[in-house]
Formats: sequence, structure tokens, C-alpha cells
Amino acid sequence: MDTTPDSDADLLAMLEADMTLDAARPILELAASYFADTRRGEGPVSTWHSAQVIADRIAGPMPRAPRPLADVARRLSSLLLEDVNRLAHPMYIGHQVSAPLPAAVWTDALISALNQSQAVREMSPSFTPLEHQVIAWMTDLVGWDEQAGGTMTSGGTEATFAALLAARSRAVPDAWTNGLGAHVPVVVCGEHAHYAVSRAAGEMGLGVSRVILVPSRALRMDVDALRERLAALRAEGTPVMAVVATAGCTATGSFDDLGAVADLCDEFADDHGPLWLHVDAAHGGAAMLSPRHRHRVQGLSRARSLAWDPHKTLMLPLAAGMVLVRDQDDLTRAFTQEAPYLFSSGSDARIWDMGPRSFQCSRRADVLKLWVAIERYGVDNLARLYDRLCRMAQTLHGLLSARGDFTPLHEPMSNILCFAWTPPGVAADDLDALTDALRERYNRSGRGWITATTLDGRRVLRITVMNARTDETHLARLVDGLVAEAALILHTH
Repeated sequence: MDTTPDSDADLLAMLEADMTLDAARPILELAASYFADTRRGEGPVSTWHSAQVIADRIAGPMPRAPRPLADVARRLSSLLLEDVNRLAHPMYIGHQVSAPLPAAVWTDALISALNQSQAVREMSPSFTPLEHQVIAWMTDLVGWDEQAGGTMTSGGTEATFAALLAARSRAVPDAWTNGLGAHVPVVVCGEHAHYAVSRAAGEMGLGVSRVILVPSRALRMDVDALRERLAALRAEGTPVMAVVATAGCTATGSFDDLGAVADLCDEFADDHGPLWLHVDAAHGGAAMLSPRHRHRVQGLSRARSLAWDPHKTLMLPLAAGMVLVRDQDDLTRAFTQEAPYLFSSGSDARIWDMGPRSFQCSRRADVLKLWVAIERYGVDNLARLYDRLCRMAQTLHGLLSARGDFTPLHEPMSNILCFAWTPPGVAADDLDALTDALRERYNRSGRGWITATTLDGRRVLRITVMNARTDETHLARLVDGLVAEAALILHTH
């Protein structure tokens, strides 16, 4: 028997050794230590090192020999972990990426260990039926009947793409075989719609010029302007493939008036029936769980499809999105394709297999971490967490409203708030650059981390509360930190 260090037997022994809890402990302890270290809200929230500094630190030849897993964990800690965005730090109030629920974090390792593929039921005997059940829970929340369905996705961008493919198969039934033809339909959406809409239009061959933007009123799609756009399109004979409304706009967290938009989809029905209404609820979908906020998605049940990201305001680890449709056959028609080496021809198999109605084939069983989160915390507590995130945005609105140097730009509808830096005596032409400089200085200071966006043509500051640890004291620290950095900028301006 070959007993040299590079033998198959030694390799297999190394793999077996790594499968124990003791072997995993150095890696798991990094995650547990991260949770513990960020609990106190101390230390820098992110890094001030450039990408090149980090790239130089990890540069080198690809390792050819093994290292003990404990050594790998130490290298991981020393080379990389000091420079991550510490989303679990209560002063991270930046992008729409959650500080994820701990039970779901630990479940991620189990998902990877089991490595079931969700496309085909025989490749995921337990979790494919589980995904059907969880999707049924979610479509029931929307208010749809048993004909509804959907699949998990990588996120809202994929979910919107899949939904618009379904809308395309309805508007141009032979598009899968023959393409769009000469009479290409349009997609109508609000000016603040997520770029997923225009990206989908480009990807599926409509072209971004076929995306018709509707202006906003009070940060929501202007329903009167939507009526005018639809009337003009009808008058010129342009077919409308879908109308896209938003529930939880990326920039401001605002919700379109879904009932009013649905009314117009009914009013401007075509030969296929009411216009296809897709709702991008990637961020705001969690409002469905909340008695306090559910009114914001009133009319959602009238949509034909929606995108929802539980990895946002249901606070799951990436990635956990979903596309939901009022009629599950819409997704099947969207992906009309035969693959006999994967999908069985029997009717029962076609019911359970997810691949025939999903953009992805190889897909993790991410539904398991959503199921674990619901089982562990319950939907009532998940709703309370969503309410808390929204309440913190409202708290910051109140803090800023009492000041003269920072001005909230809207009443928060969710956990997102945009606000302007309005220092006295500074020319308007200088404010955009100074606002970006303020955000950069604040983030590099380690005090906290926020984002910025452009709203009504000017640069503004923006927060998204995505961490259950963030409370009123942290918001006060945010304001104090911005004030301190603003004073230094004005001193040198």
C-alpha cells in the first residue's frame, strides 16, 4: 500500500479529518468571534485600505501543498477579515444588505454540506417539496390561490428577469422559438425603478429603448402620468408587455400606489386581458408580514408577478430571493424547453421539478435557511424586526428634522431615509462634491458607514437600517459623527 505523503490514502484521510466538528471549529469560531466583537459597537465599521493594498497583501503563487485548516483560518483572519464591511456592527447603516439572522447563518453551512441541487426533485428529494411549501406560504401572504407558484432566485434582479420573461411569453407567445419579430413591445416603469428592469429588457432583446419611464410625484410613480403614457402607447399601436411598479424603491424605500396602478392595467387591457403587472417588492416585500405596514402593499394581490428578496428585510444571508407568480404555469411557459437528461417526462416529476420554471439549473437549497428562520423566530417576530428597522429610520428622520445643517428629504415609508447636508453659506454648485467628501470622510473615519445617491439632480446622503442591533443611541452617534466630519470639511473649504 502506498504510504507516501502524497498518496490517495493520505488525501482521503485529510478530507475525512476535515469533516469533524473539531476541524470546523477554527472557521466557525471566526464567525462567532465576529458576532461577539461587533456586539459592543466598537472598532471600525469598514476599512480605509484601498483595494490595491489588500490585493498586494494576498498576492503570491497559488498554493500547491496543503496547510492545516487552523492555519488557513489564521491566514483568513489576518489577511482579510480586518477589512470586511462589518454589517453586524450597529453603526453600519449603509447598503441594502442585512446583518443576517444567526440561525440562518449556521444553516448556510448545512446547505453547503448537503449540496442538494434544486432544479430536479431526484437531486433534492427533501428540499424541492420544501421549496414548494415555502413558496405556497409566500403566495398565500400575497393573497393568491393554489394556482400561484414560483421559485427561489439569486435575488431581485433574477426574479424580475424571470417575471418579465413570463410576461414576454404572454405578449409574444412564439418569442422562445422565433424571437420578438418586428413589433417589439415595451415595458413601462417608474423613473426610480431598479436597474433590473432595463437590464432584463436588454438581456431578452427588447432593448433598453423599449423601457418607458414614468415620472414620479412625491417619490412614487405618478399615476396620472402613467395613464398618459399608456394612452399614448395605445394611440400609436405600441403593445405593452408589462407595467412594473415598485414596493420599496431602492433609493428612498417608497411604495408605489399598487391599487391605482392595477386599476390602470385593467383599464388599458389588451387582447390578452389586463396588462401584466409586475411588482418589484425585493426590498419592501416584508411589509406583507407586518400589520403596521401591510397597507403599503395594498393591491399587491392584483399583480401577475412579483420579486421579493428575503435576504433584504427578512434578514437572511445572501443569496435568498424569489419570484412569485399568480399562475405557476406562467413560469413554465417562460422557460419552454426540453431537457430529457434532467427532467422526467412523467406528469408527477414535472410538478415537483423546479428547473423547468427557473432561470438557474445548479441552484443551492437556499430555501432551507428561510424555512429555518421562520421555524426559529416565527413570522410575527420577523414582522417585529421589520417594524423595528422602519422605526429606526423614522427616529433618524426626527433627529434630523430638529437640525438646520441636515435636512430629511422625505418621510420614510420603510427603513430607508435620504437626507441632505445643508451647511449655511455654501454655494449650491459646491454641495455635490462636498456631500461626497463628507460621506467618504465619515466612512473612512471608522465611526460608521452610510451611502449616497442622486435625488432630484443632487447628491444626497442615504441610510438603510439593516441591523437589529442599531438603536436610537447609534443614530445619535451617526449624527454626531457627521457633524464632526462636516466641521473639518468646512474648515478647509
